[in-house]
Amino acid sequence: MTFEEPETRVQRYLHQYIPLSAAMGVQVRTATVGHVQLAAPLAPNVNHTETVFGGSAAALATLSAWTLLHLRLEHVGLDARLVIQRSSMEYEKPIPGDFEAVCRFNDDFVWEKFQATLARRGRARMTLRAHLVHLAQRVASFEGDFVALR
Repeated sequence: MTFEEPETRVQRYLHQYIPLSAAMGVQVRTATVGHVQLAAPLAPNVNHTETVFGGSAAALATLSAWTLLHLRLEHVGLDARLVIQRSSMEYEKPIPGDFEAVCRFNDDFVWEKFQATLARRGRARMTLRAHLVHLAQRVASFEGDFVALR
C-alpha cells in the first residue's frame, strides 16, 4: 500500500469530478478539515486585460469553500451531495498573476448544528467565507451558502 498526500488525493478528485478545476490548472496546496488553500496560474484564467478573469476568481474561491466542506463531511463519514445555493464576490484589486484561494473553518458550534440538522432533516446549510491572494496580498473576498443533501 502506498501513502498518498491528502493534497494529491484531493487534487485528483477535483480534476476528475469537477473538470473545470483541471482546465483552470488548480493545484491543492493545503487540504485539511480546517484549512483549504488552492492555487491557480494566470495563463488559463486570463482575461482581455491580462489579469485574472472574474469567473475564474469566483470559481477558485467557490472551490476552496466547497472542498473544505466536502472534506469535513468525508472526515465524519457523512455521505451527502454538496451544492452551492448562493454566493457573492467582492473584487478588491485586479489580479495580474498566479493566485490562491484560502478558506478556513474552526467554529465547532456551527459544525455541530450543521451535522445535527443534516441528520434530522436530511439537508443543512452553511455559510463559508474565503479570500483570494496574489503575492501575499488579499485581492478578493467570497461568501457562499452551501447546502448538503443526504
